[in-house]
Amino acid sequence: MTHSPVAGSVTVRVPAKVNVQLGVGGRRPDGFHDLANVFFAVALGDQVTAAPAEEGVTLSCAGPDADQVPLDDSNLAARAARLLAAHHGVEPRVHLHIAKDIPVAGGMAGGSADGAAALVACDALWELKTPLPVLLELAAELGSDVPFALLGGVALGRGRGELLEPLPVSGAFHWVFAVADGGLSTPAVFAECDRLREAAGTGSADTDVPTPDADPALLAALATGDPAALAAALGNDLEAAALSLRPALADTLRAGTAAGALGALVSGSGPTCAFLAADAESAAAIATALAASGTCRTARATYGPVPGAEVLPE
Repeated sequence: MTHSPVAGSVTVRVPAKVNVQLGVGGRRPDGFHDLANVFFAVALGDQVTAAPAEEGVTLSCAGPDADQVPLDDSNLAARAARLLAAHHGVEPRVHLHIAKDIPVAGGMAGGSADGAAALVACDALWELKTPLPVLLELAAELGSDVPFALLGGVALGRGRGELLEPLPVSGAFHWVFAVADGGLSTPAVFAECDRLREAAGTGSADTDVPTPDADPALLAALATGDPAALAAALGNDLEAAALSLRPALADTLRAGTAAGALGALVSGSGPTCAFLAADAESAAAIATALAASGTCRTARATYGPVPGAEVLPE
């Protein structure tokens, strides 16, 4: 079903992310883990259109995997609209339509991106003019990945990932994402990371595991725009846990590397795998090879970094 924006509606485009570094500290007493999370926004994105409604918050969704997107109060876009309305003391009256292109439950923060887009779209629709620092605070209430979707570009996330520091980056990097069948639960992947650490005898508490920090070699590669150096510095402390829960992802990583990727890693908590390519031509060839490999559902070539959530011209 195609969706044409209605008069007076606002459409916001928002990017997916890949974690080029995901350093995971030990489990804190509150159950969370301190992160050194280098977010990188890519040109795969969703669009969220906010249109006036008589009452309440309603949702619709179209695009790949749309049938997997919840259209109830658990959807971060709906929660974002209600949170923004409550902050300003206004009635939440909006219909949100999500044009989905970010893989669902794929470790690319699609749900978080939609939450960020809904904040920006409703803010514009309701003419609230909320300052960016306030939007970032509201985004952090929604989830650890939501603030980055507002900012885009490349940023280091500390704490649970919500404390952001923009990072310098030169030029464009070319990526391929191999989308797996089915999702992986982020809490389950963190729990498996803790279990593997316990099994290895290192302990899993925040008193056992050093607080992670950004890799200087990775930051230098981003700043100089060197894809080979970035590939050598890619890292994800959750990858072993994702592979433990979904061993077939190892075949996907091997297939992409064999097809010429400079570097490969599981994106975030998975199960999407990310491959860094030398250039756009190489990325297209890797995507074709991965799609034919039988190790993933689909493969998408894209690039970044790109800006965060932004209102599209009417």
